[in-house]
Amino acid sequence: MEKQQLHIDYIVYNDINGLEDADAWLLKEAREVTAHAYAPYSHFQVGAVIRLANGEIVAGTNQENASFPIGLCAERVALASAASVYPNVDIDTIAISYHNLKGDSGHPISPCGMCRQALAEYEMKQEGAIRLVLGGLTGKVYLINRANDLLPLSFSGEELG
Repeated sequence: MEKQQLHIDYIVYNDINGLEDADAWLLKEAREVTAHAYAPYSHFQVGAVIRLANGEIVAGTNQENASFPIGLCAERVALASAASVYPNVDIDTIAISYHNLKGDSGHPISPCGMCRQALAEYEMKQEGAIRLVLGGLTGKVYLINRANDLLPLSFSGEELG
């Protein structure tokens, strides 16, 4: 038997003011776009804003449905939109924020497992890292340099071959 460890490195900022201007702007946009989420059941509005390698910006919000399993997360909405409108353009950074209408929105949250898998797939597709800026409406902000760091030992298309 051999014991091994997994860990990730990320940067924690006390608030948005510590970020570089481009990342702060992107997070502000993600915070604002949460208002466009369709979240009548959870009242948990999520916004994701992507900055592409060509400088274009694409946003997505969560879209709920009374048939809960068919709802869409903001991250996957934004990824699909970017891939549809700007095919073959790499994703540089995604800022993700949320507004919990029933509680606190003052700390970073991380993408769900399904979104982590989608982000890992996009990193493989573009053969390069996707940075994540995670923050609530206020409070601390996390900067993660590689989305796949959130999904160690991930499943990929290689296992299907």
